[in-house]
Amino acid sequence: MLADGESGDLVPRAPEVIDVLEAATAHERYTITGELLTNTVEVTSGVGDTVAAATDDIADAIAAVRTVTNPMNVELLCAGSHPFAQWYEQSVTDKSRYHKLIERTQWWGRNMMIWGIHVHVGVEDVDKVFPIINALAIYLPHLQALSASSPFWAGDRTGYASNRSLVFQQLPTAGLPWPLHGWSEFESYMDDMIHTGVMVDATEVRWDIRPAPRWGTIEVRACDGMSTLPELAAVASLVQVLVEHFSRELDEGRELPWIQPWFVRENKWRAARYGLDARIIVDRDGTQRPVREHLRETMARIQGIAVDLKCAREFAGLETILTQGASYARQTMVADAADGDLREVVQHLIREFRAGPTLREHLAALGH
Repeated sequence: MLADGESGDLVPRAPEVIDVLEAATAHERYTITGELLTNTVEVTSGVGDTVAAATDDIADAIAAVRTVTNPMNVELLCAGSHPFAQWYEQSVTDKSRYHKLIERTQWWGRNMMIWGIHVHVGVEDVDKVFPIINALAIYLPHLQALSASSPFWAGDRTGYASNRSLVFQQLPTAGLPWPLHGWSEFESYMDDMIHTGVMVDATEVRWDIRPAPRWGTIEVRACDGMSTLPELAAVASLVQVLVEHFSRELDEGRELPWIQPWFVRENKWRAARYGLDARIIVDRDGTQRPVREHLRETMARIQGIAVDLKCAREFAGLETILTQGASYARQTMVADAADGDLREVVQHLIREFRAGPTLREHLAALGH
């Protein structure tokens, strides 16, 4: 998000920022582009063999953006929502795909003041994609709770840890993935949606986990915007390790776990509402566990894969989030201490994004 340095309110200056940086960063590994609203700059890493490489790209991209925004007195912050900005004061980026989206979705589309993180992991065999997606659906509440950072919406305290996740699913083709069993079913789904004019191509599938055929990846889109780079790296490492774990299980000829779609939907709501304090449904029998407890057990079981993937230090950052709390908890604490003044929450988010530890500093503090 781009915010005025004094008021903390959003400012529509992304086109200026991108105009300056487009040529200057053309040969970098990262990209800096616009998004639906002109108050937003999207940064994307290059393809990295490790979480650290991808996160370093994001850090470099943020540094490049700051070379332009600092002289403007424009600050950067990242969370699932802006605590007090109003949707009707925002402007839409001048691209035909965005105007078409707003024309179709109207009030809900104009309300999309949301910021999220997408993590892509390459998968080598198309037959693995949907078994892995269906298994990852069990861990959607864990990922959503770890990243939850949208407790406020347009000046209101929502009572939700992640209001963003429930707003976003109002868009057509957004929300939970359909429980498909193989690539041919996905192709049939796409044929149906294109034939009926619902979408043009696979980029308009906006599921919380989706295949990205253009890249040969599974893309996890369930996470709110992350307020610090160490948290981003930790969540990205969990996604990569889970995908690799399930891929290895398939290589060994084992069937991957799955739970009923109605349990997946209930888990999403619970994580959105309660964050890391949620109790979630973890198997087909309906066993319920605290999400923190189930995540710690999962981490212990798969941390060897984190070592193999050279992201063990980033993976260890998950424990920091579990112990110290996710962004939504920090934001509500700041609001409480400031007697509900959400301008102070914005300044807190700006400070975290600017002065919080870099990933390298965080890893050094862990003593690794």
